[in-house]
Order: sequence, then C-alpha cells, then structure tokens
Amino acid sequence: MYVCDINRSLASSIGAAGLSDRGFQDALNRTQGAVTRLQEKHLAENFPLGRLIQAPVPWAEMQDLGNHLLKDTSDLIVLGIGGSSLGGQALAQLTGWGLPGHRPTAGRPNFHFPENLDALTFERLLDTCDLRSTRFLVISKSGGTAETLSQMLRAMSAIDAAGGGRYMKYHFGVLTGPEEDNPLRKMAQAQGFPCLTHQPIGGRFAALSHTGLLPAMMMGLDIEGLRQGARATLATLFDDLATSPVTRAVAVSFGLLQEKNISQLALTSYDDRLQRFGLWFRQLVGESLGKQGKGVTPLAGIGPVDQHSQLQLYLAGANDKLHTIITRDVKGEGVAPAPHLTSGSLSAYAGKTIGDLLEAEQRATIETLGLNGRPVLNIHIPRLDEESLGALLMHFMLKTILLADLMGVDPYDQPAVEQGKIRARAYLAGEHPEA
Repeated sequence: MYVCDINRSLASSIGAAGLSDRGFQDALNRTQGAVTRLQEKHLAENFPLGRLIQAPVPWAEMQDLGNHLLKDTSDLIVLGIGGSSLGGQALAQLTGWGLPGHRPTAGRPNFHFPENLDALTFERLLDTCDLRSTRFLVISKSGGTAETLSQMLRAMSAIDAAGGGRYMKYHFGVLTGPEEDNPLRKMAQAQGFPCLTHQPIGGRFAALSHTGLLPAMMMGLDIEGLRQGARATLATLFDDLATSPVTRAVAVSFGLLQEKNISQLALTSYDDRLQRFGLWFRQLVGESLGKQGKGVTPLAGIGPVDQHSQLQLYLAGANDKLHTIITRDVKGEGVAPAPHLTSGSLSAYAGKTIGDLLEAEQRATIETLGLNGRPVLNIHIPRLDEESLGALLMHFMLKTILLADLMGVDPYDQPAVEQGKIRARAYLAGEHPEA
C-alpha cells in the first residue's frame, strides 16, 4: 500500500546531522510505549478514530442527504472551515478537483469549497452560480462556527432575493452535532433542512467521517476503499508494534526533536492531487501539537514547484527541519515529445515523458537532502487511489496522536484558538472585551 523509508534519517546515512543509533533506539522504545497505550484505549473503545473507521458506514442516512443535495443540481457549495472543510477537500482532490483542466464527471455538479471567509470571493461565487440549481452543504460540528453561519445566512439571503424563499429547504443540507442548543441545528429544524448528525470526532481528525465521506460519496469516490486503507494502517500499527511505518516514523521524528532540536516538519508531495492534503496536514500538526509552549511548525509544499521556491532554504538554511517526501510511481507517465523537436541542445529530452523527469527529480531531491545532512523520510505509494489516500490520512493522524502522547500534550483540543473566537464574537456584537 505504501512504504515509509527512514534509512536516510539515520546517522549512518547522513553523518552528524542525523539521529544517532542510541537516540533512535531510545525514541523507538518510548514510541512502542505510546502505541501500547493507544492500543489499550482502542481495545477499551476509548479511541474515537479507531471506532470510527471500524464501525459500519450509515449508508442510508448519507445517501438520503446526498440524493437531496444532488437532485437537479448544477453547483454544490460546501460551507465549512478548518477540519469541517480540509478533509473533504483532500478527498475531493483525488478526482482532480481544484486542479487545471478539471471538469466534473458527467451528471455530477460543480463542487465548491469556499473555506476562507472573504466577502468578495463569496459574492463572486454566488454571482457565477445559477441559484435555482445551486445547493449548499453546511458543516459545523459545534453548530456555532461564526464563519460558516455567516456564509450560510448570506447564501440563504441570496436564494430568497432570487425568488426561491419558499423552496429554501430544497437548497440546503446540514451536518452538525446533536446538541439541543446547537444554533445550526435549530436553524435546520426551523427551515426544514435535512440534517445529518456529526459523528463524535473532532474536525481535524474527521476526514474519514461524514465530514469528508459525504462530499466524497457525492463526487463518486470509493468510500470503502478509503476506509480500507485507513483500517490496514491501524492494523499494521498494532500488529507490528516495532516495525510498522507509523511506529518508525514517530520514533525518528521524536528522536530528532529530542536530540537535534528539530522544530519544523516539512511535507513535500510529488502529486498535484495532494495539494489540499498538505493544507490538511498543516492544520493537523499545528493545532494538535502546539500546546504548552511545545510543538513543531508544519510546512507543506508540492514538488517539483517548491524545489524552485523552498529547496535552497531547505538545503542551505538552518538545519531545523525533518522532511517527509511523498513519492509515487510516475516513470513513463505522459507522452514523449515528437522526435523532430528533440535534436541538438534538447536531445536529453528525446523519448522522455514528463513522468520520467518527475521521477528523476523526486529521487534527486531526496538524495540531495540526505547528502546535505538534512533528515528526510520517504513515503512511497505505487499509485494514488482511494486506498492509498485513506492509508496516508491515517498514517499522519496516528503519527500526530502518538507524538502528542510523547510530548505530553492533548492532541484533540485547541484552547488558545477559543480565546480568539470569543473576542471576535464580542467585537461582532459591538462589545469591547477586557484585555
């Protein structure tokens, strides 16, 4: 499914900048302890992510809401922010969504994820859609996410102004928590919007819950393939305590944090369809581990474009990063140029496809980082499909949870963020919060 090569992070490969054998062994022992603790929680059914991917998918509920939103629909706008959107985007991009040349599959609508709150962008989106055939999926676990509620209210106003007020319930579907005082649920009940209950798992860990799976299902992705990849990754972790890719990646990461003061985790993916995966990774690591004066700064890039913007820094700047490079079997992809175009100074390109060049560049980047004493992990997947993407999502969620255990922080909360939300709500209400 995927291979995580850690050898280049060891001292024998990259000299003094690498993790010593003793440092790695100590980190591996501590990681095994963290895995054992996680397994005990899983067996006690106290590990929500594990329960989520092993429980049956409530197909009937999902399909009812999906059919409601897809009926006679030209554009489907998913309203959510952070964990309520990035997981869905990461899955959606497997179809090519959001990339140059993408067109929706015949019979399916155009999907939009206007995650960031920007009035000009949102108005432009509404102006370009036929509101008579535009539907909205509103996602907020708490039901009180200010940005999402603001977008929803503007969308409802636009539908009403276009003469569709009495048909409002046909334009909206809601995914939110079960609480009675949930503002979004109250609105859904008042308006008659179909409402699906958000599964009990936090946003940035919810990519494989309704949050990500409902949009993915509506885009025609193989939901069971995603879940199978995730389940296989979890099973391998618990079955191969010392040698699973997750265990060894955590051990290297934590060992470097301890021994070399690594302060940044840099992810580079050699596939355009992992762009939004990188943004999901950035939230996952930043919001889960940045607590109590601890944490690491996540960086996300796409190769080879970021070779031209970041690699100089990565190779010759401060050696404070652990690089994870995701590669894929790309050799031979594309079409070789016409022979008469590759004579003379362009002869090196004769018979070579874009995939051949990409294969050379991803290999060269990993090797060059290693030769310059930069710690690097290589995660390799033969192909990017639902199963491998599910495995990647689970790999990084498990790695983050285990690192949090070793660092002594709670990966599931975000107390510092809540302070800013409280102040923003006060300013919106015209109040002046105390310093």
